[in-house]
Amino acid sequence: MSEPAVQWDVAVIGAGAAGLMAAARAASAGAKTILLEKNRKAGVKILMSGGTRCNLTHDCEPCRIIEAFGPQGKFLHSALAALGPRDVVKLFNELGVATKVEVTGKVFPESDRALDVRDALWRFAERHGVCVQLGTAARGIHHGEPNGFRIPVADGEAVRTRCVIVTTGGRSYPGCGTTGEGYGWLTELGHTIVPTAPALVPLVGGTQWSHELTGLTQPDVMVAFVARPGGAKPLAKRRSSLLWTHFGFSGPAAMDVSRALVEVNSPSKPFLQIDSLPDLPLAQLDPWWDSQRKQGGARHVTTVLHQLVPQRLAAMLVSQAGIEPEQRLSELSHAARRTLNGLLKGLELPIAGTRGFEKAEVTRGGVELKEVDSRTMESRRVPGLFIAGEILDLDGWIGGYNFQSAFSTGHVAGLAAARKSLGSVAS
Repeated sequence: MSEPAVQWDVAVIGAGAAGLMAAARAASAGAKTILLEKNRKAGVKILMSGGTRCNLTHDCEPCRIIEAFGPQGKFLHSALAALGPRDVVKLFNELGVATKVEVTGKVFPESDRALDVRDALWRFAERHGVCVQLGTAARGIHHGEPNGFRIPVADGEAVRTRCVIVTTGGRSYPGCGTTGEGYGWLTELGHTIVPTAPALVPLVGGTQWSHELTGLTQPDVMVAFVARPGGAKPLAKRRSSLLWTHFGFSGPAAMDVSRALVEVNSPSKPFLQIDSLPDLPLAQLDPWWDSQRKQGGARHVTTVLHQLVPQRLAAMLVSQAGIEPEQRLSELSHAARRTLNGLLKGLELPIAGTRGFEKAEVTRGGVELKEVDSRTMESRRVPGLFIAGEILDLDGWIGGYNFQSAFSTGHVAGLAAARKSLGSVAS
């Protein structure tokens, strides 16, 4: 009896940012391509990202993207050379999505609609003849089949293909369908999975008084994450905006350093250090107070401090420094001033944990990068198997960096899988 014929050149599992890009690129290179997605609609995470606006990349040079991923970022050199931030913007413009750059460098669709980004990728795949099967859950990946792979699917006939691209994402926002099944499949195929943890996730912690500042946003602070208080070397540091919440801290600054929580190995709780005045050195604060006193010592300390920080925070810091609410600047002792300076430049608040994968934007950990060829995204363990997107051990800052990684790795994987599959046909 003859073996079943191969149905597809390339099968992509997961129709998120990386999967849609990979499928479109594979098909555009001439490969007969199928895209499997267990959800009833594609790009669910795209649709909810950026507050449903979709921050699709960052307006910067590729080296800045690499920096955003820390030591793991060097893996992206080849992928970014093939499809960098400006290439992504150009592609979406060509697909009918006008873009804009905000003051932070974040790139959004001009319409502020994530739907436009998802639909553009869908059209891109459709235009090149990708067969998209929604509501089709893969149940594994079997290698060693004649001419390639067999992918069992729920309630359907198994898909047979020469090459497979796994873009199933990580474990963040499991409501989007990213529940981590891809890790198990790849483990069975011989890959190592770096332990996963929530990243770009709000932090749980603070104190009763800090929770009273719920809803307060500081647009520009320097935040450091330390394993213990009192001048410990920061495990992570980030300058951005900070949101004070009823459970702890959110906003880009807190979420960007959240990945460092898994590095803490201390019996005591880690701490968040907040420098509310990153452009004003500690040594310049005493002269500033002196100048303010000359301008009017009868003013309340809280009123004067409000020139530097939001009113609610000013009042709270004055209270935490042990200063009476109605105390006048002329009555402020040098000791109290030093205490206030310390709170302004190095306020330390305890951190108990994070809000978990349910609220995490990305996953830290994933497929060990040494086991993947960064030039093609092909597995070094299994020929014909390609891996792209968040399932890799890559997680970057907030600001479009993670979507850029997904688009770039998906782009490279799609083209390389097409070359591999069509080459095997020719041979």
